[in-house]
Amino acid sequence: MCVPGCHDVVMRRLSRRGFFKGIGAAAAAAATVPLATAPARAVPISFERVVDLTHPLPPDFPTFFGEPQLEIEKMATFDPDGYNMNRWHLVEHTGTHMDAPIHFSADGADASSIEIEKLVVPLAIIDVKAKAAENADYQVTPDDIAAWESAHGRLPDGCCVAMNSGWGPLVGSAKFRNADSEGKLHFPGFHAEAADMMIRDRNVVGMAVDTLSLDYGGSPDFKTHYTWLPSGRWGMECVANLDALPAVGATLVVGSPKIVGATGGPSRLIALV
Repeated sequence: MCVPGCHDVVMRRLSRRGFFKGIGAAAAAAATVPLATAPARAVPISFERVVDLTHPLPPDFPTFFGEPQLEIEKMATFDPDGYNMNRWHLVEHTGTHMDAPIHFSADGADASSIEIEKLVVPLAIIDVKAKAAENADYQVTPDDIAAWESAHGRLPDGCCVAMNSGWGPLVGSAKFRNADSEGKLHFPGFHAEAADMMIRDRNVVGMAVDTLSLDYGGSPDFKTHYTWLPSGRWGMECVANLDALPAVGATLVVGSPKIVGATGGPSRLIALV
């Protein structure tokens, strides 16, 4: 709850003007207060809006294998227990979730071991909606990356590259999995050559998709997973609301699970613009 006027105060403090006023105030304080006794102050970060890139996660959220991967068991209810508490029975790779390096490698980092500096990063979004509309099995290629860079400049150092295929809004329909009569899935993903380019020629730390897999749905060998994750990088699957963001300029905050040994897990993704 925010009392009247608090929103305006917060926005002023986060604004560019508030940023420089904060620096000026800190400088004045430093001139009059001995260094040993000056309180530590965090420099305000300026952003105009926050975008949630996370899908809500009900028990029937669509999954790669087609079976539910979340069960919620009531352990206590407010009446009669006086509090509410649930036990989750959960497959790690459900909903908007992380793939940690250990997911597709023998000895990669688990979710708890990924450096925090690699979880707050610039976000670059490659829009392939038109191509995916024509070909559900479309794969993001090095040519797509080159086209993006021609329009926006080189991929930011230490960024996450996200594929916007237009699949995010399809979560509530059978089209999200897009299984054919033989059960084969059809949705876009990253080509392994694009993954290799981002590893070898660009300092990219994260890959994100608005579909169920970093690989395209019909992949027979998960080559993109096996190229990307063993290199020590992370992936995010089932990302939401990419259309609400610019192609470049947002900062991605990855609220991933810090469970020891986890190969990934449902995550809260936040973009600051």
